[in-house]
Amino acid sequence: MANLNVRKIHRKIAPILFIPLLLSALTGVAYRLGRTYFGVSDELGESILSIHEGKFLGKPLVPFYILLLGLGLVAMIATALLMFKQRRQNYFKSLSSGRVNLRSVHGLFALIFFLPLFISAVTGVMFRISRAWLGLSEEQAEIFMEIHQGSYLGSSLRVVYVLLIGLGLLGILITGIQMTGIFPKRTPGA
Repeated sequence: MANLNVRKIHRKIAPILFIPLLLSALTGVAYRLGRTYFGVSDELGESILSIHEGKFLGKPLVPFYILLLGLGLVAMIATALLMFKQRRQNYFKSLSSGRVNLRSVHGLFALIFFLPLFISAVTGVMFRISRAWLGLSEEQAEIFMEIHQGSYLGSSLRVVYVLLIGLGLLGILITGIQMTGIFPKRTPGA
């Protein structure tokens, strides 16, 4: 029974978070790659970040948007880990037997990326909340942003880190949304 409830919670939250997380992944990667490799201007960079942070909702709602998106991602991670814990033996049996399907690929992406995504979500929320509601200066809150985007790895690896997290989240989102049945399966020859 608990297994069904966790899965139901996970499946209820996922479609709600799909578009905001998709936008966050795409804009986070676009910003970092654009600024590092393609000479994206400050103005275009700010436009990309405004989508990443939800500034299109209006400045007063940005902290709420970031908080809800971060908490939503943390809830998805928590429910995914609970589902994995409940079914880990079946999961590894299916992988070792060569029965790879969408669910197993989704689970594999989730296992690989849950910790970096959790850290990214928490530090992104902490940066925005500490600036908006706790009154920290940008310099004081910068530690959260450095962790959020992997700056501690150095300028070259930071880009790789952001790219991998973004691609991991995209992989999780795409495999997850396909499992919901929102998109009908194509029949061969149709």
